[in-house]
Amino acid sequence: MPRSGLCWLDGMDIKSLREPSRSSSYHRTSVKLLTIMMLSTSARHSRFAATTTIMVASFSNAAAFSTATSRLTSILNDPSLITCDSPPSQTFDVIDPGASAAQFKDGSAVIAHVRRMGRDDTKDAINRAHIALPDWRDKTTAAHRSGILTKWSSLIKESAEDIAKIMTLESGKPLAESRGEVNYGTSFLDYYAAEAIRPNNSGGGFISPSPFATPDGAPRGKMMAINEAVGVCGLITPWNFPIAMITRKVGPALAAGCTCVLKPSELTPLTAIALETLAKRAGVPEGVFELVTADRELTREVGDEMCVNSIIKKISFTGSTPVGKLLMKQSSDTVKRLSLELGGNASFIVFDDADLDVAVNAAMSSKFRNAGQTCVCSDRFLVHKSIEEEFVARLAEKVGQIKIGHGLEDGVTMGPVISNMPVKNLSKKVEAAISDGATCVVGGSPLVDLGPNFFEPTILTNVDTNSLIWCTETFGPVVAVTTFDTEDEAVTMANDSSVGLASYICTRDMSRIFRVSSALECGMVGVNEGIISSASAPFGGVKESGLGREGSALGIKEYLNTKYVFK
Repeated sequence: MPRSGLCWLDGMDIKSLREPSRSSSYHRTSVKLLTIMMLSTSARHSRFAATTTIMVASFSNAAAFSTATSRLTSILNDPSLITCDSPPSQTFDVIDPGASAAQFKDGSAVIAHVRRMGRDDTKDAINRAHIALPDWRDKTTAAHRSGILTKWSSLIKESAEDIAKIMTLESGKPLAESRGEVNYGTSFLDYYAAEAIRPNNSGGGFISPSPFATPDGAPRGKMMAINEAVGVCGLITPWNFPIAMITRKVGPALAAGCTCVLKPSELTPLTAIALETLAKRAGVPEGVFELVTADRELTREVGDEMCVNSIIKKISFTGSTPVGKLLMKQSSDTVKRLSLELGGNASFIVFDDADLDVAVNAAMSSKFRNAGQTCVCSDRFLVHKSIEEEFVARLAEKVGQIKIGHGLEDGVTMGPVISNMPVKNLSKKVEAAISDGATCVVGGSPLVDLGPNFFEPTILTNVDTNSLIWCTETFGPVVAVTTFDTEDEAVTMANDSSVGLASYICTRDMSRIFRVSSALECGMVGVNEGIISSASAPFGGVKESGLGREGSALGIKEYLNTKYVFK
């Protein structure tokens, strides 16, 4: 896809420029540049006021910029990561979820306008990926593909601060978490750059002894199993990890020799645009990594086209279980390969022999990272009856230390949820749980003074296991606690779910660690740890939490077919 027309950032109409009220340093360069002062419209966000340099050499009329202010380009070292040569004709807005109510009202919560693409654009992207496939799959060595992935990772690291700020503004997560995600995201590119040249990748395989014999009893022929790239892949990623969910899919796909068409979340497309820009700079050829940006209205038809188009040979999706089921149905007519990382409702079991300091720290990491908006966040806390009071007291003390605010503010450790709808859902779930007999120890309410998308870190005890907050994925900063007496009871309660992505246990008993880990019906288990994801670990679930694995050597197998050759 050409760079032009993908993303258009709000800027200032040059005619409306006024002499800044405070002194500013203006930069001079050898190319035609426009330097303007971008000022936040909110005193609360005055930290965004900065000097930004935007190239306008390609414009004959500088008034092509929007008259609305921009809080994004002013904080980037390289705005070209997400800007384009000309404004697209049809766009949708990208919103800062951490904006104040006043900013939502006056429109300054909008940080960018992104190209609005639909079914026809998706078909075009798929066709370009199809055309690019033979050269990428058959005329590049694994070492060449490895080198490009390594270069891409290096360029992302060089732009790490810009990408982290983009992520924070479009997803709401604290800047420290965004910086951590850049490192996490590039680890997948580094891992699969190394995995690309291993014998288990495309072009590799194995040779088995022939069971066939010649008339004189000698072995006849050779049995070869050869790995080959699946083909063109359709990748659909969520908003909660705007870089890592992309690199975790695109990395192994490109390493295997596949081409791909990516549809990022409509809520966080800017990080994807920045990654696509850097992929091109790293040498990824045209058509090998295509990007389709669609708003909520057109997302369904984009996904439908990926599923029904016979050129697409594999779908990889991370998102909700209902959408994953729909994609499975839509892909059935063309019998596509599927990788589905779907919803979770993780249990967190604290046994009576647990180190409570370790357990509390693990709970904090697992529950409140990204404001509780990860698929492996702990939702259902099962605490042994004898230690519940002490565990909850220590956890409440830690929760009280959380600093809530906009992700770019210094010291903030928890930002907003992604939109106002989750705030409403969390409020309903908390109210229903209290009506069912739960006690609210901490929090329980929206933080309207900060903005429409903020919710208090919350701890509920005595939660009914039939209540909505227990039976469904929370995706927010709410701890739901109930108690148990025996190990068998805890395991039974943990397994009482239609999904099985992750579980966590806290204990010092080695026998129990292996016994309970084996009994839990889930794809991943964290033992005395709250964060378990890694590029070198297989990530995925069982039951209705999905199919396949991402990360580790198993991740690249999802993008390979095996061909048997007898010679």
